[in-house]
Amino acid sequence: MKTFESVVLNRRQLMAIGLGTATAFGLAACGGGSEGADGGDSGEAEDAVVLADEQEAPEVDAVTFDALLAKGPVAADSAIAKSAWAQKIKDADSLRVGTTDTSTFFSLLNVEDQHRRGFDAGLYQMLARYITGDEAKYAFTQVTSDTRESVLQNDTVDVVFATYSITPERLEKIDFAGPYYTSQQSILVKKDNTDINGVDDLAGKNVAVQSGSTGPSVMEEYAPDAMLQEFTTDEEARTALMQGRVDAYVIDNTLHMGSVAKNPSKYKIVGEPFGPIDPYGIGLPKDAEGAVEFVNAFLADVEEAGLWAELWQATIGDRTGQTTAPEPPAIGKFE
Repeated sequence: MKTFESVVLNRRQLMAIGLGTATAFGLAACGGGSEGADGGDSGEAEDAVVLADEQEAPEVDAVTFDALLAKGPVAADSAIAKSAWAQKIKDADSLRVGTTDTSTFFSLLNVEDQHRRGFDAGLYQMLARYITGDEAKYAFTQVTSDTRESVLQNDTVDVVFATYSITPERLEKIDFAGPYYTSQQSILVKKDNTDINGVDDLAGKNVAVQSGSTGPSVMEEYAPDAMLQEFTTDEEARTALMQGRVDAYVIDNTLHMGSVAKNPSKYKIVGEPFGPIDPYGIGLPKDAEGAVEFVNAFLADVEEAGLWAELWQATIGDRTGQTTAPEPPAIGKFE
């Protein structure tokens, strides 16, 4: 699999956004957890107790974000006609998106104005605009790590944006456009934890991972002596961590970054990001005519217009003290 550049926050940047003593960590991490409905043995009530005490992460500037969407390109009718997948969406006048509305930096629902904003949210709304001419013409379906393939396979959605790592196993079931981002794994612990300072310290420890993500397989390689506990959602895993039922939680660094930004007094990220640098892709139905080519053309148009960098700055950079956007990964290069 091709390795892409990672973007790493330095210690000064971490301190600027209140990330405490966490060591430097990369925005590029592998995996693909998305936060969704509660489940497993933690229960909704326990989740609510822990998560209700969290702070709000710095919000996306709504004016800047909405202005970016309005600048998004619109595909020519002739380009849409070349893709049966895109033409179907154009005829329906709405893009059906599988995503999440609880991911701090990628797709978060603002309960006051009922708009979803974040890096993924910006891209899927731009894609809706690209096809229909209106960024608001999309239908939302909540997904978790375990349901992303199924909603594409059963035609519940047209596309999935959910910090979705491209893997050979997933490519057997669905197609991917992109990649549009990269990620690695990192370790989240309680703020007062002094026993775990890196991946080597996970041996013999109870470690939360998210089912359906790439975390379990990465842990088998990098920390084979850790005792894994799988959870369905990000909220479940963090609840287990706060209750002391696990010692650490391993998943995409991008998700951990959001957790620490919301609650720097409870969590910290330790050690360096680890595991392969895997690409995030845009999930599409298997063998949908013209889908991959059309969405890749969309990504290329967005990048060429400078909107990828502007969107990254508005949704991630401005909220984490970074001033320079990374280079996006090469489209179509993920094997």
